[in-house]
Amino acid sequence: MHLRSVISLVFAAVITPTIFAQDTNQPTVDQLVAKNIEAKGGATALHDLQSLRLTGKMLVQQGQIEYAYLQTKKRPDEVRTEASLQGMTQIQAYDGKEGWRVSPFFGRKDPERMSVDDVKALIENSEIDGPLVDWKTKGSSVEYLGTEDVEGTPAHKLKVVRKNGDVSFVYLDPDHFLEIRVLTQRMRHGAHEEVETDLGDYEKAGGVFIPTSIEAGRKGAPDKQRIIIDKVEANVPVDDTIFHFPASK
Repeated sequence: MHLRSVISLVFAAVITPTIFAQDTNQPTVDQLVAKNIEAKGGATALHDLQSLRLTGKMLVQQGQIEYAYLQTKKRPDEVRTEASLQGMTQIQAYDGKEGWRVSPFFGRKDPERMSVDDVKALIENSEIDGPLVDWKTKGSSVEYLGTEDVEGTPAHKLKVVRKNGDVSFVYLDPDHFLEIRVLTQRMRHGAHEEVETDLGDYEKAGGVFIPTSIEAGRKGAPDKQRIIIDKVEANVPVDDTIFHFPASK
């Protein structure tokens, strides 16, 4: 997993190794979270980022099928994701209370509400800051588990247990302290599920570094969906109605 060279230049200039002055001492959770916040642009920039619109493409079946991709997020916890192909658009949305979807590629053209289990991933996607920022306020617990190899990188591994019981293992790059992988474990419809998400190619928007390369799928699956973001827009005006279940016509 590689971050763009601009990240290396920026962080070499602004981050000093004061926290890890002694190699023999393991970093604490608070130290790593502080590093993650600074790496993303700082607490003020994160707070000021109120909405985010990501435009690009989603590749599935090993790149054989390409969808137009659009995701819109708005604080505190709203998100809408669209994938379009041949005049049809798949939608998944969460308005902070309930999730819903339109699945035309599965023959379902009318909006339908999502189950509590199905909406879990959407709730996580609604987080502009990721799982570590304000983890205490969110009711999560975080534990540092040392380092673990992620494609040749000795990443810092943090275990996040959310208040709903779902567990995410967050891997931070040891040089830049940005997320390069998140492995989430949850129960879904009575079955254990593990979803692995790799993050990279961070770009700055609204003073915050945002991943523009996202590869996600079940852990161990040979074919994961890949999202490539071509355009990142910060603090765009967003109409709240796009997140709500559509009113009956």
